[in-house]
Amino acid sequence: MTVRLYLIRHGETEWSLSGQHTGRTDLPLTARGADEARELLPRLSRIQFSHVFTSPLQRARQTCALAGLGAAPRIEPDLAEWDYGDYEGRLSRDIRKERPGWEVFRDGCPNGETPDQISGRADRVIARVCNLDGNVALFSHGQFLRVLTMRWIALAVNEARHFSLGTASLSVLGFDPSHPDVRSIDLWNASAAR
Repeated sequence: MTVRLYLIRHGETEWSLSGQHTGRTDLPLTARGADEARELLPRLSRIQFSHVFTSPLQRARQTCALAGLGAAPRIEPDLAEWDYGDYEGRLSRDIRKERPGWEVFRDGCPNGETPDQISGRADRVIARVCNLDGNVALFSHGQFLRVLTMRWIALAVNEARHFSLGTASLSVLGFDPSHPDVRSIDLWNASAAR
């Protein structure tokens, strides 16, 4: 048996709705975000998970509970969102007025994480889950899950800019059945609403 990763981004928060960068600010889900998380329940309840991990931030933990997997998740600090440092709570368009061409996946954040640092966290998560068997649920955040996916398929962190990820979305990472040593993206950015 090999591992199969189910990546679940948290439901909507006030800042995901407004587009503000939300790293370490511990925001709860909005009412709509809670509904989005509940909509994942029918899909996730059909899957037998051997392990469930969640970011320590409440938006991920709430999504995990509302999606029906909150009975015994393990908190994994490395699943936390990108540390935006000085850019926490700001909009990309406002940051680019001061720093034209800024791209988080290429440039990182002053007094926050660099692409190399978040890549290192993603690599640690991958190393841990590759020692597991079965279906593994990871409840986390948009930017971090995009980075984790790039590292899963051996692409540079900067390539994550090409992969959008909606709130309360489900993505699946696995291995190509014809080439069991080749990691694959089996499903991307699916949700009950899409």
